[in-house]
Amino acid sequence: MFSKFQSLKPEKQERILNAAIKEFAKNGYKNAATDNIVQEANISKGALFHYFNSKKDLFLFLYDYTLEIVMNEFFEKIDLTEKDILKRLHQVLLVEFILINKHPDMLDFIKTANMENCGEIENDLESRNKGYLTDSYRKVLSGFDSSFFKEGTDIERTVNVIIWTMEGFAAKVKENMKEHSIIEFNFDEILSEMDIYFEMLRTCFYK
Repeated sequence: MFSKFQSLKPEKQERILNAAIKEFAKNGYKNAATDNIVQEANISKGALFHYFNSKKDLFLFLYDYTLEIVMNEFFEKIDLTEKDILKRLHQVLLVEFILINKHPDMLDFIKTANMENCGEIENDLESRNKGYLTDSYRKVLSGFDSSFFKEGTDIERTVNVIIWTMEGFAAKVKENMKEHSIIEFNFDEILSEMDIYFEMLRTCFYK
């Protein structure tokens, strides 16, 4: 379906993809302007719609493209044989920060796409997320050893508390990243702070 685009030289493909990702990440699907994309990519609007039939096709191509890259890199770095769920989720958060540093626009795009309130793409995103994100959560949260937890612990709710703590910490770091450049960040300090939260969780819930 996108053979015309995929036949382009890699440098030109990357230029178009980066311009589109940046525009959609900043403005969402509904408010993104293809004029901004073609200007940033230094191509004509006719060329853009020669490669992608519509704004929707471009958006969904980008969504598949970014999720595949992020998920592949994510699972390359995660050790799913680790039975301690806190250690496993510690890895998840660490890898997420690595990917934020490496692919900030991609992750912003995925986040913005999933916050979009637009019926034109809602069903398409929902079907993709069932395949990508639901399967990812299943992989990350399956096969851990619940015997690490204190007797009488409600495992499901406790894992939810751990995940919500992780998500809150990650959201705070991401928000700070928007206000400062990457070079201003001391990642050793961030990781030390992250370790404190995980140690608190371990004290609360583990034997």
